[in-house]
Amino acid sequence: MAVFEKKEKNTVYFNIELDAQEFEKAVYQAYLKNRPKFNIPGFRKGKVPKKIIDINYGEDFFYDDAINALLPKAYEEAIKELELEVVDNPHIDVEEIEKGKNVVLKIHVDVKPEVKLGNYESLEIEKVEYNVTDEMVESELKTEQEKNGRIVDAGDREAKEGDILTIDYTGFVDGEQFEGGTAENQELEIGSNTFIPGFEEQLIGKKKGEEVEVNVTFPEEYFSEDLEGKEATFKVVIHEIKEKELPDLDDEFAKDVSEFDTLEEYKNDIKSKLEETYKKQEKVELENKIVEKVSELAEIDIPEGMINTQIQNEISEFEYRIKMQGLELEQYLQYTGSDLEGLKEQIRPVAEKRVKADLVLEAIGIAENIEVTDEDIDAELLKLAEQYNQEDKEKFVDDMKKGDLDFLKSGIKNTKVIDFLKTRVEYINN
Repeated sequence: MAVFEKKEKNTVYFNIELDAQEFEKAVYQAYLKNRPKFNIPGFRKGKVPKKIIDINYGEDFFYDDAINALLPKAYEEAIKELELEVVDNPHIDVEEIEKGKNVVLKIHVDVKPEVKLGNYESLEIEKVEYNVTDEMVESELKTEQEKNGRIVDAGDREAKEGDILTIDYTGFVDGEQFEGGTAENQELEIGSNTFIPGFEEQLIGKKKGEEVEVNVTFPEEYFSEDLEGKEATFKVVIHEIKEKELPDLDDEFAKDVSEFDTLEEYKNDIKSKLEETYKKQEKVELENKIVEKVSELAEIDIPEGMINTQIQNEISEFEYRIKMQGLELEQYLQYTGSDLEGLKEQIRPVAEKRVKADLVLEAIGIAENIEVTDEDIDAELLKLAEQYNQEDKEKFVDDMKKGDLDFLKSGIKNTKVIDFLKTRVEYINN
């Protein structure tokens, strides 16, 4: 049984009573479960009577286990009875516990906050518009040309910007070799800025077979603290100088890299694809501006628990992304000179923004009676089936429906709310 006490801001206080008889049964079950662990002189291990354990350890010895056994179901029933939308783990205190009487638990928990919406009926938004220029097309064409270039020997000429050198190097600080400062047959593209600042430039004008002394200063913020700000000398031997030979931009090039017969057709295709890409970008940026605007107009007192949960979600997503790049979170923190608490503070503004946006969109959805239909869900699941190249799309949809679709429904509803808000936008000049 749940008894509501009060609500302060976004925290609800209530009591739960655990039936005395049910509690006694749970205490006895806790005794049976733990009995094998007890070893008391005069009794065989695992056969110690409960009365003897009570005498030695107190009658309340199994109370915590009994409460933990009964609480989950009682708590779920209580929040359902009181119609609470909880957003964090509850804080629980034992208010009253006495043999033969109901156990009274005092609970307070954060609930979803009330949202005071601003006037979203007319939203003034700067229009987002991109125009694809000839320069953009030429840049894409140049990138494709670079991708299809051949690496060839540069002969006996001096090294220049863009060349790819094969080198050996040995690094010294204060006349002593340092760990990690030596390599053989290392490839280096001059101008790539992959080495210490100033290193690559000193190889320009040098020839194959030359030994070069390169003097640099390590950055003040360097991943190896021992080398931060230190002056260093590298002895470098140039083994090879290669250059990228680029194909001519003509009809033959177009045939080699695309389905088109002429360079003009290929350029038109590049322009068309750029326009499609930028249309999608315009859509995303407009939607972001709309969400940002309605969030600014709304007033919400967001519980700390919601923010902390979102921070953890953001960290989990970030950890997954860097793992896909072969980097562990611990390594990332070490390289950036940060720690987990620092990362949480860095992520906090993003988490607060996302929580507020979700609450605002949900509130507008309720205010405007925007619902997610079965047809909406089917359509979204079919999109997923195509995205994951499922041959039997109907089976995929049926299987997905057997699981929890709350996250999917939430995303669909947010999309429908944003589509509704687009009809309320008034564009203003940039």
